[in-house]
Amino acid sequence: MSSSQIQNALQTVNRLVPLVEDAERHFKSARNWSFLDVLGGGFLTDLVKYHKLNKASDSMNEINCLMQKLSRELGSLEIPNDYRMQLGGFLTFADFFFDGVFVDAYMTSKIMNSLDEVQKLKERLYILKSKLEQM
Repeated sequence: MSSSQIQNALQTVNRLVPLVEDAERHFKSARNWSFLDVLGGGFLTDLVKYHKLNKASDSMNEINCLMQKLSRELGSLEIPNDYRMQLGGFLTFADFFFDGVFVDAYMTSKIMNSLDEVQKLKERLYILKSKLEQM
């Protein structure tokens, strides 16, 4: 890997880290609202939760683009490149209109899984950044 490639990859990682931290913050907030929803929240709780999830989704879309760029810059290193949270339209509809414990608990588990994936990505980016800085 040339010095130029290393610098480009490092710049991309430096752009990724704040986006991942932003997504993590939104997922944590959505998780908290989701816990409240399981305990008996209502329509307003759902609105706030989905606002937070939409913010996280916006960050994740940017992350996916930068991850693809990073993958090209690093060449042979294998990087997972799709961290989008998959929320189906029906699931969102069900969460609002069949608002019940089972749907709320399922949404909470999806949010927790997404949060876990974002946290793992953040850890991998910190490790990658450290390795690139040592090259």
